[in-house]
Amino acid sequence: MEKINKDNLEKALDNKESVPQISKAPQAYPEESSAKILTEGKEEIGFHKGALNTLVSERNELFKMMQNVEGIMQAHLKRLEELGVKIQTQEKK
Repeated sequence: MEKINKDNLEKALDNKESVPQISKAPQAYPEESSAKILTEGKEEIGFHKGALNTLVSERNELFKMMQNVEGIMQAHLKRLEELGVKIQTQEKK
């Protein structure tokens, strides 16, 4: 471990050569051609469109399932009422 000389600390901080220089960021991927970037962009767009189509289909199927469950619940409620069982519904807040 290197010993720190407190007397020269001020001088060391002023020394510009000891401070690492940060280079500028390279321009947007100069090695890639614009055609490759466009192709990748189109592929990504296709990926997201496909994902959305799949999710819409899944949501529609879930909605159908909810409708089926609701219909079966209503049939049970109706039969319970026919048998004289009182059902109280909770109010939504």
